[in-house]
Amino acid sequence: MVFVIFILAAGVTVYTAMKLSKYADVISEKTAMGGMLVGTILLAGATSLPEVTTSFSAVVIDNIDIAIGNMLGSNLFNLLILAGFDLFFRRKQLYHLVSRNHLYSAILGLFLMLMVTLALILKIDYTIIGIGVDSLMILIVYIVGMIVISKMPSPEGDEDANKADKQQEGTEKKSISVKRAVIGFIIAAVVIMIVGSVLSITGDRIAVITGLGSSFVGSILIAATTSLPEAVSVFAAFRLKNANLAVGSILGSNMFNMVILAVSDAVYQGGAILTDVSHSNIYTAIGISVLSAVLIWALMRNRSMSLWSYSIPSILTVIGYFVVSYFIFMG
Repeated sequence: MVFVIFILAAGVTVYTAMKLSKYADVISEKTAMGGMLVGTILLAGATSLPEVTTSFSAVVIDNIDIAIGNMLGSNLFNLLILAGFDLFFRRKQLYHLVSRNHLYSAILGLFLMLMVTLALILKIDYTIIGIGVDSLMILIVYIVGMIVISKMPSPEGDEDANKADKQQEGTEKKSISVKRAVIGFIIAAVVIMIVGSVLSITGDRIAVITGLGSSFVGSILIAATTSLPEAVSVFAAFRLKNANLAVGSILGSNMFNMVILAVSDAVYQGGAILTDVSHSNIYTAIGISVLSAVLIWALMRNRSMSLWSYSIPSILTVIGYFVVSYFIFMG
């Protein structure tokens, strides 16, 4: 019965998160919000709500390995999503259609993950206002980094990349008022919060029943489930040849998960949360750091190359995901 509830909760999470993203998109367009705010904050925050509620409720039931494993695992799975769809649409060489400005977000995301990795290794059990000093530093770097990135000039290709999206969805968006979008967004957010809690509670039970361990269940099973909204969003963006939206959504979501980590630390009452999680989370953090560096390499490469050479970073990412999963399982 636990597995049935988990699967049903996963289905509701995906459907509701898709609605959440749709309403967020309408709000951003009809209230004249900037593309940077939409891609890396509003849309990323909306699709990351399952991770928020799952991690918070996992802390409440005192299973911090699911809380941190879910956050790190989601980042890892998001990179797999990007690589998988890039390989699927490899003939279009989508990374070459992406604005170079995404490098700023990718580099900030890598730096934040290196901070998490260092925190997991050093295990500094010191708190300030109830938050671990390591989590607090990560949150500060995220905020400062986002302020700096928001002041960067908008990518030149953004408007052109969004034309196909607007032409296809323009009629539907016009029929949705701002008031309806705001109400829909709030209702979807509440549903996500409830279902996210169900995911973490049933995931905790699955970890006990199967004996797989909370770190593995949190990093692989729950993380993959809560990342499905990102997968759907990226697939839709790639089909519309909107590579900027796809990459921006993933990078923004991965950075937003750093905020989840810091707030989860504030909810946790046992000290600095990163000092109390299991050792296997280090494998996930190192894996994300390496694969983030691979993504940066893919974005920086020369735009004139063979199909095989172009595909190498995404192939390495897919292989890397399964290698990291193996280490988490063995850990």
